[in-house]
Amino acid sequence: MLSPQRLWARTGAPNLLLLPFSAVFVLVSALRRLAYRRGWWRAFAVGVPVVVVGNITAGGSGKTPLVIWLVNHLRAGGRRPGVISRGYGGAVHGRCAEVAPDSPPAEVGDEPLLIRLKTGAPVVVGRDRVAAARTLLARHPGVDVIVTDDGLQHYRLRRDVEIAVVDAASGFGNGWPLPAGPLREPRARLRQVDAVVQVVRPGAQARELPAWRADFAAGRAWRLCQPGERRALEDLPPGEWLAVTGIGRPQGFFDLLTAQRLRFVPRAFPDHHAFTPADLPVDGRVLMTEKDAVKCRSFAGADWWAVELEVAPEPGFVDWLDARIPR
Repeated sequence: MLSPQRLWARTGAPNLLLLPFSAVFVLVSALRRLAYRRGWWRAFAVGVPVVVVGNITAGGSGKTPLVIWLVNHLRAGGRRPGVISRGYGGAVHGRCAEVAPDSPPAEVGDEPLLIRLKTGAPVVVGRDRVAAARTLLARHPGVDVIVTDDGLQHYRLRRDVEIAVVDAASGFGNGWPLPAGPLREPRARLRQVDAVVQVVRPGAQARELPAWRADFAAGRAWRLCQPGERRALEDLPPGEWLAVTGIGRPQGFFDLLTAQRLRFVPRAFPDHHAFTPADLPVDGRVLMTEKDAVKCRSFAGADWWAVELEVAPEPGFVDWLDARIPR
């Protein structure tokens, strides 16, 4: 059976069967955007600047790593950012929950937990982004800017800056709307956002887009059972590894490892996969993304390593961002 990403990368009979549902999706989405644009439905401000980092496609685009970079950049510049997220894959429904370093990923979601661990910034998850933002500010009144991980289509939350992320490798798939294709919104939506950032991984070619560029590369690796132990990838023991991941675009992770000339056997799981001890060899040599690692810490083998991701936006984007976010 084809994964959604493979289905959305092509055209054919399965996609054509889904086109009637895509037509309904397009109509409902357009009416919803119109309702907010005309003021028929109200958008709520929360009293501090809001920066939305999202995409117009379903599946992995590199959005969360860019959020982590952005939050750390803001903290380094003296700001006090907080993060809100839907908490996709978690069990929080109809309420808001703050993410702690030891929160179960099955409850709060793997991406919010990773953001909390990588930035130290307060993170609140909730399907209602307005309620999540208000909860964040109530618990952390010192927060002076909110970054929302995803939420480009959550128009109920008023935003000051919109950043759309596009993956250079997968682009817009077959160019069709959900569910026949990956598009959450038409490509014309990119002309309305404040900035488009194109994520370029090793081996990928940048697309012809009016976009800033952000290069992704593999960084150091850390041992899951001893997080304080970090090594350069070239200093890992030689030999063949099992490379596993449960992210939206697993090939992106495998390409990072290939660029480092590592020998590995790839194994892809569905996005947000809830790993169990039975999924991986406890006595094996395993490489995984940090997003996967937060779900495997409690049962990790002695030779399981998480690979950090280095994000390098071009200098022009950094300058633009610093000037664009209100103080």
